[in-house]
Amino acid sequence: MNTGVAFLVLLIGALAAVHVPLGDYMYRVYSSAKHSRAERLIYRAIGADPAAEQTWGGYTRSVLAFSAVGIVFLFGLQLVQGRLPLHLHDPATPMTPALAWNTAVSFVTNTNWQAYAGETTQGHLVQMAGLGVQNFVSAAVGMAVAIAFVRGLARRDTSELGNFWVDLVRGSLRILLPLAVLSALLLVAGGVIQNFHLHDQVVTTVTGATQTLPGGPVASQEAVKLLGTNGGGFFNANSAHPFENPTGWTNWVETLLLLVIAFSLPRTFGRLLGDDVRGRRQGLAIAAVMTVLALASVALTLAFQSAHHGAVPAAVGAATEGVEQRFGVGDSTVFATATTLTSTGATDAAHDSFTSLGGLMTLFNMQLGEIAPGGAGSGLYGMLIIAIITVFIAGLMVGRTPEYLGKKITPREIKLAATYFLITPLIALTGTALALALPGPQSAMLNSGPHGLSEVLYAFTSAAANNGSAFAGLSANTTWYNTALGLAMLFGRFLPIVFVLALAGSLAGQGRTPESIGTLPTHRPQFVGMVTGVTLLLVTLTFLPLLALGPLAEGIHL
Repeated sequence: MNTGVAFLVLLIGALAAVHVPLGDYMYRVYSSAKHSRAERLIYRAIGADPAAEQTWGGYTRSVLAFSAVGIVFLFGLQLVQGRLPLHLHDPATPMTPALAWNTAVSFVTNTNWQAYAGETTQGHLVQMAGLGVQNFVSAAVGMAVAIAFVRGLARRDTSELGNFWVDLVRGSLRILLPLAVLSALLLVAGGVIQNFHLHDQVVTTVTGATQTLPGGPVASQEAVKLLGTNGGGFFNANSAHPFENPTGWTNWVETLLLLVIAFSLPRTFGRLLGDDVRGRRQGLAIAAVMTVLALASVALTLAFQSAHHGAVPAAVGAATEGVEQRFGVGDSTVFATATTLTSTGATDAAHDSFTSLGGLMTLFNMQLGEIAPGGAGSGLYGMLIIAIITVFIAGLMVGRTPEYLGKKITPREIKLAATYFLITPLIALTGTALALALPGPQSAMLNSGPHGLSEVLYAFTSAAANNGSAFAGLSANTTWYNTALGLAMLFGRFLPIVFVLALAGSLAGQGRTPESIGTLPTHRPQFVGMVTGVTLLLVTLTFLPLLALGPLAEGIHL
């Protein structure tokens, strides 16, 4: 655990160091009036006018249309991959329509849930032209929606939120692409493989036997899967595989990558509100809430992984089952917490093998709405929704119309915000109930009792929250689960986006409400504490009954 604490302290220092420069850089990217030559060529090719701004309805239609095309393209690409170049020499597991649908939706929604083993199922061309491309653009979509929502808060008396195509292209070319190139080079230097070898690398093991090793363009996909909070592994073992994550220091770098954009976006938010002290304080307050929730989660998970049950864990000194020994319990616990607090879902340990309460924390992290710091873009707009709900509750307590950043939170705004918050629990709980009630899905459960319930709840929470990690005891590659989880990912991604953009349009159309003595300051520690408390209260009240029947009951039983 000492190494885990050192791992965490260095991680916090690095995130603090890049928060301002990266946040300021992203502010300049999204606020610049200039377009590069490459960007102008892309706009001309897709028929977009970069000078034309869109209403929330137009912005929403662009998001949905772009994503729908991505799903159709990736679905078809997987079904015909056996006829494409760079397909695996060895017979690959066939992609059924249900599995291809699930995978296409998964990567377009930034979930990257995988009901297959990557090294035996997907060819290199599909990995690069299909999955790798979606790793970039799905993250850029989330960032674009976050920026549009911030514009709704910052602008006055307008119906325009910016141009989706400009935000998408800039996020991809100016932010994700250069960071991914630098990160991939760093990972290659650390031993992550990057080649076009198919299954033809035969080596002799220490026992004299031969083994065929898979290859592929891993580092390039590993970098963007983490930067974009995607999480899909090139190999089935994900970031526990030595070709994806060879050493302890690459494990630290990968943890940093999956947090860096999401933790820097609050700085971008503050700058977009106004290039002054007031705007920066607002961004700092949002970052503080994210930090408080993240540190509390890490501390509790480390404690639960130390408070282990059973003779073997007690003798070893930690719950080491399912933990990659190159990283150890402490580092793997920090990674698991970071990947479930964001919408990444990459894993360097088996979450299903965590202690009952350690597994509970990874599940609860996703149920928070992944706002601490959350996904690339989705974490920021999710946290701002919670802030709006908080000021509404505060307004009820003092009997006045609540305000946030000079905008009145009227019944229309709070209905949109509340509906946004309820979408993920509704999808996760409904999917879990159906899976437990129907005989077909029950046959895919390898465990019964509280742990079986936890595995099903984890799957639907992961899908609805667009995380993508899983408890391993569920055989999810069935027609029912591929279809149901695909629908959960689809609705869990795009329904919230629709309500976020509708709320942004409503806020942008307002003028500015002057501050008064009754205005709640939203940049002070008091507000940070209130937002933190409201978040925990809402999530606990929503999910506690099922958590009590699942991981809590399992922990008491043990």
